This record gives sequence, C-alpha cells and structure tokens, in this order.
Amino acid sequence: MRSDERTPALYRVIHSVLPPVLNAVYRPWTEGLEHIPTDGPAILASNHLSFLDHFFLPAYVDRPIYFLGKSDYFSGWQKFFFEGVGVMPVARQGGDAGEASLRKGQEILESGHLLGIYPEGTRSGDGRLYRGKTGPVRLALRTGAPIIPVAMIGTFEILPPNARIPKIARVGVRVGKPLDFSRYADRVDDRFVLRSATDELMYELMLLSGQEYVDEYAAKVKSGEVDVGSGDLDELGQLIDDGDELLIGRAG
Repeated sequence: MRSDERTPALYRVIHSVLPPVLNAVYRPWTEGLEHIPTDGPAILASNHLSFLDHFFLPAYVDRPIYFLGKSDYFSGWQKFFFEGVGVMPVARQGGDAGEASLRKGQEILESGHLLGIYPEGTRSGDGRLYRGKTGPVRLALRTGAPIIPVAMIGTFEILPPNARIPKIARVGVRVGKPLDFSRYADRVDDRFVLRSATDELMYELMLLSGQEYVDEYAAKVKSGEVDVGSGDLDELGQLIDDGDELLIGRAG
C-alpha cells in the first residue's frame, strides 16, 4: 500500500494480509490494473456478482478504495470495522437519500481518492448484468473524475446468493480503459445524457465481463416486480411459441 495517501488503519492491515491468502486459495488473475491512476480521483464502477467482490478488487489495487455504506451499519463493533476499512456512512432515509449519497461520493472524489461503486445498485441474483443507475455518471460530471469500468469474473460461481461456504475456483479482475464524459460537463441534469452515458458504461462492463445484459434494474427483478425469465434459449423459444398461439387465438 502506498505511503503517500492516507489509508484507514484496518484497511492497511487487511491489504497486507489478504492478497497472499487469496493468491494461495483462488489463484486470481488481473488485467488492466495500469488503467487505475496512481494519484488523483477516479470512480471504479464494477459489476457486482458476490459478497466477495468487496475483497478481490481492493486486494490488488495499490491505493485505498472508498465505498459508501448505510449509516445504520455504523454502530457497535461494526462501526469500528467499517470505518477501519474505508466505508463512508450515508444516511439513506428520507426523500434526499440519493442526493446524500452523491454528496458523500463527491466529497471522497474531491479529496483525491478512489471511489468504488456498483452501478447495478445490488448484487446480481443470477449472474447476469443488469441496468445501471446513473449515480456514477452524475458524480463524474460533477467532479470531472474519470469512470473506470471493472469486471469481476468468477465470483458468482464461488459464492452465489444464499451460499454460505465459498467454492474453490479461479477468479479474475479485468479493468477497462477510463471513460471520459467531460463532453457532457455542461449537461449535469440532462436525463437523456445521464441515461445514455450510463448505458455506455454498462456496455463496457458487459464486454469486459462477458455477462448477458438485462435492461431492467436488478432490485426490481429481485423483488418480483419485473420478471425477465432465466435467459435460457429453450425458455425463450417457449415464450415465443406461447405468444404466437395467443395471437392466433385472437385472430381466430
């Protein structure tokens, strides 16, 4: 860990201990780490496949990565842990919860740090890549920080949702080239620009990760509000057949 950037104490300890353990157990591979700047602010926007994503990316980046967390977590021993590993508390209650997160993220970036964000907003429930939220792009336009797409590969297979014991398999971390959205600097509140730039980010994540993309929010799919199916080709064929039968029935 670099000595010229202030690093939370516990983060520094974990960073020195964790990589050898991960190397021995999971034999992770990395690609494109040179795209992460050695100084100055940047947004690391990653897909989110597993709880273990929180460990693999920071383990191989030679600078502390700050994340945002619910202020509810900051009590008792949990407060010591989250503060020690660089998680910044955000009060997410009330109507301005989204703006509170943006302000805290902006504060981290304006201090010259790396900010880690999962654009999907939650872990993927089935290993697919879901529609991104506009927060990373909003922060990039507010601060001028580049967005660096990061793909976690293999973490879903070793610890999928509801699994308690990780499997042993190889994991990869692939970092893409920085995305520069400075051409939109004067259109910070333009909803079309925010969605277009966010879709560009998610497209890069899809290419880096090799995941199937679903143009729905992961949280809505998890809650059952939206049903996108399994993505299986046989299921897709059945849906098409059912649709044809319905149309034929109406025409008759």
